This record gives sequence, C-alpha cells and structure tokens, in this order.
Amino acid sequence: MICQNCKKRTATVNHVEIINGKACAMHLCSSCANEMFGGFESEVQNAVLSGLFGDVGFEESVCPACGLRFAEYERTGLLGCPSCYDVFNERLLPYITRIQGKTVHVGKGGGVYTSEHDLRLKLSSLQQEMENALSRGDYLKAGRINEQMNALKKRGAGGRRW
Repeated sequence: MICQNCKKRTATVNHVEIINGKACAMHLCSSCANEMFGGFESEVQNAVLSGLFGDVGFEESVCPACGLRFAEYERTGLLGCPSCYDVFNERLLPYITRIQGKTVHVGKGGGVYTSEHDLRLKLSSLQQEMENALSRGDYLKAGRINEQMNALKKRGAGGRRW
C-alpha cells in the first residue's frame, strides 16, 4: 500500500482516529507519520513496542516476591508489591521523576515535617551536610547545621529525644 500523504513510499504506519463516531484510517510511510504525529521513537511508542517485541537492552527482570515482570508494569502502570520498587529501582526512576518531579519523598507540608519518615530524611540530609562541612574544616557551618538538627529533633519529636 502506498502512503496516502506523499504517495511515494510504502505505507508502514496505520493511524486510526474516531471522528464523530466514525473510524477514519490513514496509511502513512514512517517519514510522513513522523512529520504529522511526532517522532516514531517517542517514549510512549517505545514503551508500546517494547511490550510487543520485548525490551531491547534490558534483561527481563522479575520480582521474586510477587512474580511481576517489568513489561507488565509498563503495560498497566501498576506494581505488584513493595519489593517491586527495589527490584525495578533503576528502571522506575525515570518514570517517577517524569511523573512526580522528584525521586525523594518531601511530604505535603512544604518544610513542615508531618511524619517521622520526613523528619528522618531531613536529618539524614543535614547530617551529610555537617559531615561535609567538617571534612572541609568549616566548623562554623557545621555548628549551625548541628543547631538546626537539634531544633528539628526537639520540634519533630514533640519534645521526645532521638
């Protein structure tokens, strides 16, 4: 079949749209399809193709806890269990970053640490900053960070010491 747009090359892409309840099909070559609908190598189309033909470049990984394959996650967008996050971590990060903007939980409070987990993350970050300041010999900055950590521990624990 010849491309309906350029009428020169062989049609390799069949595009179907529903318009006013009727299916309208267009048979296009890959060049015309790229011009009309964007790159054929887009992430969404690659995800669809990887589901059809297998994921090139990645060994098929399976969660040992629930048996979910990464291709199944790509098809449904759902993980099977909490251990899937660990098993598929490297491959999930781009999806999580694209969807949420960050790969670290920051909570809803915008700086107000609403959960013990959020507080521990902030304290861990401050601990790392303090260690870096100490290794550089910046004892004044390390002291300020230590004071911040102590204040967070008191406020976040409701007076309870960590």
